[in-house]
Amino acid sequence: MVKKQLIMEQALELFAKQGIEATSVQQITEQCGISKGAFYLSFKSKDELILALVDHFMMQMTSDVDYVVKEAKTEELLYKFYYESFRSLHVHSDFAKMLIKEQGHSFNEKFLLKIRYYDSLTETTISNMLERLYGEEISSIKYDLMYCIKGFMRMYTELFLFHNIPFDFNVLSNSLVEKTSLLATHTTVPFISEEMIQMMCQPNPQEITKEQIVELVSQTIGEMEESIEKESLILLNEHLTHSTFNRAIVKGLLENIRNHAHCKWVSYLLRRYFNKVLHQSSLK
Repeated sequence: MVKKQLIMEQALELFAKQGIEATSVQQITEQCGISKGAFYLSFKSKDELILALVDHFMMQMTSDVDYVVKEAKTEELLYKFYYESFRSLHVHSDFAKMLIKEQGHSFNEKFLLKIRYYDSLTETTISNMLERLYGEEISSIKYDLMYCIKGFMRMYTELFLFHNIPFDFNVLSNSLVEKTSLLATHTTVPFISEEMIQMMCQPNPQEITKEQIVELVSQTIGEMEESIEKESLILLNEHLTHSTFNRAIVKGLLENIRNHAHCKWVSYLLRRYFNKVLHQSSLK
């Protein structure tokens, strides 16, 4: 097992058991059977380790939900969104419990900015989903509906994470589809305006640029063994810099790499970037 991965896995186990603040670097190294020097070769501090854990899990959850939303048929879009969101949270439930329990106590500004970054990506996914489902019909209540959906997610997440009761994600997803549809159909008094959203939004220093994507793709290619996925990523890197292939080929190449352990986040960033470029081209 790669040392960095070992540290992350053992740290998560300790964090879940005794909390982040109560867990020292010394305890993590003892759990891993490594020296402190070996720890600091992988992470500069415990805070950097925590940020790496956030990235690891949030990248997986964000990319999985976004992919399902983009690929789902319109009639099953809301259901697939809710089901995949809860399925992904269930898979990463230990990490999710840790975040919710410790939120606001031991986290620094960098951590909060990172969480806000992933939250903004989720908001974009929800916004795109609502536009696809309802179009201009809900233009005046779009942001209220988005925050209602986020509220549903938060409330039911805490319910299934912290209460030992049977949870059927199929029933829950169908229930939330009904609730969301009722709100979309019958809400007439908006509260959150686009101006309010703009006031709340802060410039995000973590927004990924094309140059950063190119660098990340090149780095990922260097870490991969020879495979179909690596060949596909090399071709996507070529398209990223020279616009070589048509849309169908790009979609197929993205599908090739989507589930590879090294490529999940790269796949998400590339898909998002190519969709943005396509949208900008259609406006010209």
